Amino acid sequence: PKSNPATLEKPLRTSRPHNSRRHLKATITGQEERKMSEPRVEKEERSVTTNVTQDEHERLVQPSKSQNHVANFATGFSFAAQAIIAVCAIIMVGELATLVSFAYTDPEQAAPSAPTQIIIGGGGTPNVGGQPTSPTEPVDPNVPDSLPPLINRGTNVCAGKRIDIPNAQCIVAEIEAVGPQAGANVTAGYQGDMEVPYQPLTDPYYTKGLCPVNVHWHLGAEHLSVGEFDLNGTGPTVGADTLDGGIRQGNLCHHYNETDVKFTKPYDWKHCVLMEVGQTYEVHWPHSSAGACGTPNQFQTPFYDGVFCNLDAETLGTLSPQDIANNVGVQAQVFTVVNDETYYWPDLLRGMIVDGEMGTDVAKYTGSTTGDSRSNEICSSYTPITWQVDRKCHLVSASTFDQLCYDMKKQRDDMSGDLFPHGSRETVSDNLAPNNYNRFLRG
Repeated sequence: PKSNPATLEKPLRTSRPHNSRRHLKATITGQEERKMSEPRVEKEERSVTTNVTQDEHERLVQPSKSQNHVANFATGFSFAAQAIIAVCAIIMVGELATLVSFAYTDPEQAAPSAPTQIIIGGGGTPNVGGQPTSPTEPVDPNVPDSLPPLINRGTNVCAGKRIDIPNAQCIVAEIEAVGPQAGANVTAGYQGDMEVPYQPLTDPYYTKGLCPVNVHWHLGAEHLSVGEFDLNGTGPTVGADTLDGGIRQGNLCHHYNETDVKFTKPYDWKHCVLMEVGQTYEVHWPHSSAGACGTPNQFQTPFYDGVFCNLDAETLGTLSPQDIANNVGVQAQVFTVVNDETYYWPDLLRGMIVDGEMGTDVAKYTGSTTGDSRSNEICSSYTPITWQVDRKCHLVSASTFDQLCYDMKKQRDDMSGDLFPHGSRETVSDNLAPNNYNRFLRG
């Protein structure tokens, strides 16, 4: 990969003790009551005259019947209170034991806990709790076998909203005839040779009103990150130029280990098509401020319908290149698929995973749409759009992708055209990559 030291990216920077209450309990007997009353009686006796009769004396020193009733009531109430407290204590202990037993469920049988935020990613509406956290123990993701019956999918208001802009020759008369292209080299420190007067959107997309309008993935990585996904990576089909009926394979990650069963054990796919354990895939989440954000029509196949849902060709023609880069973007993240539920993530629909090392080192630049219909001779005219690409390759379970495909099937639009990997574009040459790379470091 080309490295331009003069234009290397710069990292963005971007007690008081508790007092317990004591409960004193005592049973007051008739004798104790009399002992307590004697000082009072003696005090009363001192206050009377010496002419007190015998009957009056007995009346003064003996407790009345009402006093005996009070003493007996106090005694009975004390025993009753103690009995109630004992019963409550037994119930509480039993409930606590039940809760402890319930909490200690076998992790292989427990449903996967919701992550603490996806974000799910910087795309769409962020999860308040942060990004998903991978379980520390294997779990059964319980991906459903089939969809529930759907009575009415409703009206897809984004259908057919794609604005067609045909591919074009990249070079005409030895001059770049198009804007900057993707997927390019995203190795830390890299800058392309194409000088451009605009900048990528560096903030998380959701903070600027962009939402994810599609999710799809490519066989191999379209981008290049030396040491993470490149020409020296390995996989179950390493070295093949075309797979699955002619689609092109991109760069590969370095995780694959043929002696480790999680990279080789087949997975029983329920919803995704033509997927393979051990393989590298680059996932794309196209975003747009003109999408049907927050509605049942948000996710679309093809993704162009989602990008242009609320934008017509006439309005598009009035936008500057910077306007386009500010309102259309793609998130990209590269994975190696393993058959190991330790790497299960419950939501891959809404955007890039941002948690731990995921989404920590992100390259941001302006590029184009991709796919193997484009090359360094035939370029995309959908440019410039912002790209935010995770430079690292991560492990993810096959069930994570299968859950994603299941979620895609539940959308109002028919997303069956994105349930399988698409071909990868060859890495963009230096002269077609821009000189506006920004590096984002989280943490």
